[in-house]
Amino acid sequence: MNTPPSSSDANRGPIAAVGGRRLPRRWLAAVVAVWTGFAFTSFATMAANYAAVWYVTETTGSPLALAIVYVCAFLPVGLLAPLGGVVADRFNRKRVIILCDLFIAAMALVVGAVIAIGHVSFPLVLVMATACGVAQAFRTPSFNAAMPLLVPEKHLLRVNALDNLLSSISMICAPALGIFLYTTIGFQAVMFLDAAGALLSVLAMLTAAVPTIVARDVANQSAFANVKSGWRELSATKGLPVVVLCVVLGMMAYGPLDSILPLMVSSHFNGNGYMASLVTAVFGIGMLAGSAALMVRGGSTWLARIIAVAAIVVGAATTVAGLLPTSMFVAFVVAIGVMAVACAGFNGPLMTLMQKNVSEEKLGRVMGLLSAFMGLGIPLGTALGGAVAQGIGVTSFFVVDGVVILGLGALLVFLPSVRALDRRTNALSATQPAAETPAMEPSAAE
Repeated sequence: MNTPPSSSDANRGPIAAVGGRRLPRRWLAAVVAVWTGFAFTSFATMAANYAAVWYVTETTGSPLALAIVYVCAFLPVGLLAPLGGVVADRFNRKRVIILCDLFIAAMALVVGAVIAIGHVSFPLVLVMATACGVAQAFRTPSFNAAMPLLVPEKHLLRVNALDNLLSSISMICAPALGIFLYTTIGFQAVMFLDAAGALLSVLAMLTAAVPTIVARDVANQSAFANVKSGWRELSATKGLPVVVLCVVLGMMAYGPLDSILPLMVSSHFNGNGYMASLVTAVFGIGMLAGSAALMVRGGSTWLARIIAVAAIVVGAATTVAGLLPTSMFVAFVVAIGVMAVACAGFNGPLMTLMQKNVSEEKLGRVMGLLSAFMGLGIPLGTALGGAVAQGIGVTSFFVVDGVVILGLGALLVFLPSVRALDRRTNALSATQPAAETPAMEPSAAE
């Protein structure tokens, strides 16, 4: 079993990142700085988003209004993330992240000030949600493309699993903090917290040395041509587009489950708010456990297989949850916990697969495409799934949705191209040189 990275490991060079790029002896300090900045922004922004959702819930009580907020938050990511990927490959990724954090801080301060003087409104919340979506469309591809430049290849899955761990903790703690500040101090306090988190992220990023990677083809092509170049790069690795497509379809199928879980508890199990809260808490704990397991396993090279098994477990747990009678609420909670543990097996392994198989000078464009697929696919899946659940019933939807996810997992298991992808990734890891100077120019740490 691999052991987590330590400061002593970090100081024994030379150490190589994906592709053989030489890392500095104190690589761990740069990773901690970049990831800490990501954590500050993610936690504070999620708290602000939940406060905004609570405000809309209190003032409108309208599901349509909440849906509009959701669209404003995710649609910019779906539309602009491919351009964000081009920017990540054309400019220094550290600077892009810092500029996005400064934009988030500025918008949060302006919105907080407007709320403080008494002009809070539903349109203001929409502006806030849209601005956050725009920032994430540019920040996320740069962040995901920067990490492989900083992390030794054997620890890459651990760092990606750490991102999942942060998301799980944020899902549990950030909403509670956001709503607590909203109800005790005021909406503006949450927005100022968002600004503080973004500014702390900037400070953390300024301390990190991040190599500059500029692809030669980016400056000579249009934005659309660059996006096409990213797709060609993704398609060049046999099996990788299939895995990406299956994960996106799986996320589309899974998306509606989040929104109808409370309805399942109340309508099928005749549950109350405490029972619904228990299900949410168990899901968060399950995600924590799954992410922690990936971090401990760390150096696994059978990444596509992990994704396939995760899909099969999620599909089976979802199907079982839909088949349970009304008297078996405890079994339902267990099924949701198993589903949550398996859900951690999607994002981290997929991100690691892409980072290992895509050239670093085009990784931003490929990550931008992935962000776009998710940004458009999850809201679309949620909308379609909600309509289907309305027509066939919540319990039947769980069964149908589970079977669909099971089918995607089975497809990944039996497709030869997916098995070949794991073998190729293993071969790349085995033949990687100990440390090389970078092939791209210019390359400098900033």
